[in-house]
Amino acid sequence: MFFASDNSGPVPQAVLDVLAEVNQGHMMGYGADPMMDEVRQRIRDLFEAPEAAVYLAATGTAANALALATLIEPFDTVFCTPMAHIEEDECNAPEFYTGGAKLTLVHGSDRMTPEALTRAIESQGNRGVHGPRRGAVSITQVTEVGNVYTLAELKALCDVAKSYDLPIHLDGARFANAAVALGCSPAEMTWKLGVDVAVFGGTKNGLMGVEAVVFFDPSKAWEFELRRKRGGHLFSKHRYLSAQMAAYLRDDLWKDLAQNANAKTAQLLDGLRKRNDVEIVNDVTANMIFFRAPRALHQTLQTSGARYHVSGGDLANGPSEGLLTGRLVCDWSLPDTEIARFVSLLNAA
Repeated sequence: MFFASDNSGPVPQAVLDVLAEVNQGHMMGYGADPMMDEVRQRIRDLFEAPEAAVYLAATGTAANALALATLIEPFDTVFCTPMAHIEEDECNAPEFYTGGAKLTLVHGSDRMTPEALTRAIESQGNRGVHGPRRGAVSITQVTEVGNVYTLAELKALCDVAKSYDLPIHLDGARFANAAVALGCSPAEMTWKLGVDVAVFGGTKNGLMGVEAVVFFDPSKAWEFELRRKRGGHLFSKHRYLSAQMAAYLRDDLWKDLAQNANAKTAQLLDGLRKRNDVEIVNDVTANMIFFRAPRALHQTLQTSGARYHVSGGDLANGPSEGLLTGRLVCDWSLPDTEIARFVSLLNAA
């Protein structure tokens, strides 16, 4: 029962089949392979953006950091929440790749509000040469606390950013899970709201390791290419990235995988809600659950084979009734038997 991360699951056979397909003979490198032509066209069609510039990176950190570096200058600042991927999980990569640009935190929660974003923007750009210039707004969808912005919430944030003439970056490591949860198209969650560049994540949704960076304004395309190469993230044998993304896009596999993950999460949520001693912390609409429960329940679940992260205290030592926070993340591949076993343990504990 592995609920620790959606990074930990296997790769769908359909993806492996396309990798085997391209592993024949010789192809041009550095993104000049014919499979990348397919990827580029499929993403443009999916996002209803025929002029979009489309690039692949092997990691979400590279995709985010290089995209932001393309949008801003070293003396700028990026506005994000304290729980944003680029703040919590990327080891100062955005600062490194931007050449030292600052991150300004938009305080409140994992989902920034227009009011909080406005306050943060107003707090910067007022000191002339002595302070950072207002740069870009970065939004994480799904957030690191498992919440999903509604389209109206995203539009309100984009409107604030545009009122200050700031570009918008969408960190979409779990892009597919959010789109499925909202029942919207990729276009409706991005450029139709005002997003300038989106990361269309694949690794957390079943791929071996690839993310797509989509610039809706192609004027930044060449700069991104230069930064990707300079940053060491242009793959020579690029066809193996292209193949993964091509398989992901064919027959809406990206959507099917996300629907599986979200549905399995909903089953876990039903089981957790039957216990009076469990509090669900986040609004569960995608594939992540944060819940507070007594230490004794966490211990029972984990000693019975459930693997997930626990925070808020020492799991092994402390009062049995002490409340700790667990994080459950479902990937596309979790067997129904493991979901049922976890729910059974909940019922019996």
